Amino acid sequence: MDDLRDASRSLTEPVAEIVDRAGLTPNMLSVLSLFFSSLAFLFYYLSASDHRMLFAAAIMVMLNGIADAVDGALARRIGYADRRGDFLDHVIDRYSDVLLLSGIIFAGYVMWEIGLLAVVGVLMTSYIGTQAQAVSLRRCYGGMLGRADRLVFLIIATLANALYPHRIEGLQVLGWMVLIVMVLSHITAMQRFVHIWRSLDR
Repeated sequence: MDDLRDASRSLTEPVAEIVDRAGLTPNMLSVLSLFFSSLAFLFYYLSASDHRMLFAAAIMVMLNGIADAVDGALARRIGYADRRGDFLDHVIDRYSDVLLLSGIIFAGYVMWEIGLLAVVGVLMTSYIGTQAQAVSLRRCYGGMLGRADRLVFLIIATLANALYPHRIEGLQVLGWMVLIVMVLSHITAMQRFVHIWRSLDR
């Protein structure tokens, strides 16, 4: 885990330096990440009639992930990691999660029932992870499918669907992606719940 964190910082720190020189703040980056996820929602929705829009959606998801990762690196760089910024970042992340999945659902890549369960799973994964702090524990990021993993999975599935816009056993690639996210997010939520529950006995 530490090696992964170090690798992530080696990528985000140089970008944070560039952003710092441009005069942007961590909160600006958080808001910018919401802007990118809103555009991704739009491009997913438009892809229902033109699958080439998925290329634009993939770029927006990538930019959302970069902005979300760099805002923390920038906060550390300028020594401006405050509670308001942390709160804003998490609220925006949840809206972004809903926007990204909703764009795929509204475009008809998957049945709305599956999409709804996927959204609930993603929100519960994040909620349980942060709820640990409410019971005086450290925030929990563990489990099978964290947000960064989910964004990488989403980018790959979006590009795959753009290149192969055909059904596989009744669903296109993005439909299968949402179905897998639905399953793995609920498993991740339960993993975090069990970990936190056991930690409360110590």
